[in-house]
Amino acid sequence: MSMTDTISGAAPGADISALGVARSLTGRRWVHRADCDRTALAIAQTAGVPEVIGRVLAGRGVSPASAERYLAPSLREDLPDPSLIADMDAGAVRLADAVEAGEKVGIFGDYDVDGATSSALLVRLLRLLGTPVAVHIPDRLAEGYGPNLPALLALKEKGASLVVTVDCGAAAHEVLGAARDAGLDIVVSDHHQTGDAPLPVLAHINPNRPDCGSGLGQLAAVGVTFLLAVALVRELRGRGWFDRSGRPVPDLVQLLDLVALGTVADVVPLTGPNRALVVRGLQIMARRGNAGLAALADVAKLRQRPDCYHLGFLLGPRVNAGGRVGRPDAGSRLLALDDPQEAAAIACDLDAWNRERKEIEAAVLDAALARAEISGADAVPVVTVAGEGWHPGVIGIVASRLKERYGRPAIVIGMENGMGKGSGRSIAGVDLGRAVRAAADEGLLVAGGGHAMAAGLTVAEHALDAFSAFLADRLAADVEAARADAALHIDGAVALGGATADLVDLLEKAGPYGAGNPQPRLAFTGVRIAHLSVMGEAHLRLSLADSSGTRVKGVAFRAVGEALGKALEEARGTHLHIAGKLRRDDWKGADAVEIQIDDVALAEA
Repeated sequence: MSMTDTISGAAPGADISALGVARSLTGRRWVHRADCDRTALAIAQTAGVPEVIGRVLAGRGVSPASAERYLAPSLREDLPDPSLIADMDAGAVRLADAVEAGEKVGIFGDYDVDGATSSALLVRLLRLLGTPVAVHIPDRLAEGYGPNLPALLALKEKGASLVVTVDCGAAAHEVLGAARDAGLDIVVSDHHQTGDAPLPVLAHINPNRPDCGSGLGQLAAVGVTFLLAVALVRELRGRGWFDRSGRPVPDLVQLLDLVALGTVADVVPLTGPNRALVVRGLQIMARRGNAGLAALADVAKLRQRPDCYHLGFLLGPRVNAGGRVGRPDAGSRLLALDDPQEAAAIACDLDAWNRERKEIEAAVLDAALARAEISGADAVPVVTVAGEGWHPGVIGIVASRLKERYGRPAIVIGMENGMGKGSGRSIAGVDLGRAVRAAADEGLLVAGGGHAMAAGLTVAEHALDAFSAFLADRLAADVEAARADAALHIDGAVALGGATADLVDLLEKAGPYGAGNPQPRLAFTGVRIAHLSVMGEAHLRLSLADSSGTRVKGVAFRAVGEALGKALEEARGTHLHIAGKLRRDDWKGADAVEIQIDDVALAEA
């Protein structure tokens, strides 16, 4: 079988089990992501790419007619008109007024990566426009999520007459109303779901407003903020301000490295405009023009050209670490810096805080897993666990781990003095943010909201059982349907000898990969496990071989003690199919590859 050999397709409605795997060693059925050979072949012929790329694109809903544009996304073609989003023009006009008048602009940003990149982007733009700024990033423990009146009034005391909230504010009706009454103009730039009641602000720029028909709800907050930047510069140009002021028109493309980082880290779908923004943003990031990002890459030991994996697993967690266990404004400050020495110092702090975060996370995860097992997490629609003193800075990460382990939405709540702060993560097809918002509307939560894949909440201890029951009732059918569709999707099959750097290069043409555009999963056929060992405390390192003598490294992350790890241990000495993602092996050089293993199935001898 050659590098580009793929699994035979099947007509719609036929049995599309990949390689005949109706049940893998971990209990999953393997199915073709694309079920039509003709579409894959047509894409390959139209776009001039190998069939394996045609199959990958077909599995992502790309048609032969749109394949060439998909493979070469363009900001000119794919960036939407900012004015499509409700209140965008009103927000841009108010910001332009502030720029013209020399007003100080306050920025209130969230403490996660999406908030840090959004606030840093706005700081950088306003600095280029000569506009003074004051930034506030709330302390997760002392202030909690979202705008609070003391912080907004503090920005006013610093001279801000206009405050822009980024990645927060969509549900802060009472606080924003009080700030307005205190004489502050407020513009909200957010992407979280919100209720029907209008916010008491000058502009609520949010594609997930119920009355916004833009169809851009997949944008991260930093994507919304970037469109606000585009609208602001357009407004200033229309007024002739650049000619009058003598200032150059900012090159907004240079800010797309921040947009890429926030978009990937917030796990929004990498489709449509998000994909175009990330593709261009990765190109900008590779130039290392942002001193903060360059320093962050250095402490993370990122030597090669960055991709979505690096943004999501190396850079993002370090930016987040400031808000989780360190100084909440550190990430935002770092990303707005131009001084390499100052950036290096903050990046080192973030790296140290990230190590501390990992230790705290491990302890909370152990406790949460114990609670989940006791509560029968395998038999409920939504895994909901709570514990006294669990650090609120890591509960979101722990919720992600529970979601991965149990294959269903998970909410982790840290309790203190009868009140809990919770964070939830969902699975594809289950809108957790909407359900949490509904629970808040029912009075079961003190506050709550989010988007489809993630949510945050505040809940009183006495309401925990009622809240859990509400979620179970509301989401049971959605979770059941999503889990029934949770077969392992396979893009193609190759022999182990086809696992090469050339194939990695071909697959990268259909990237970048992330939420909504999953990294291609291939089935490697006729494999045996030549060597297996534990790496660290939870990972498995493997050497895979076939009858021709080809050997390829494999890795199974967090597999020790899990179903996958047990299956791999027991499968030594047998003929196997290995399902996983092919990637370069950074330790061995540009031509070495490894397989990140997702599943294993017995092969016919």
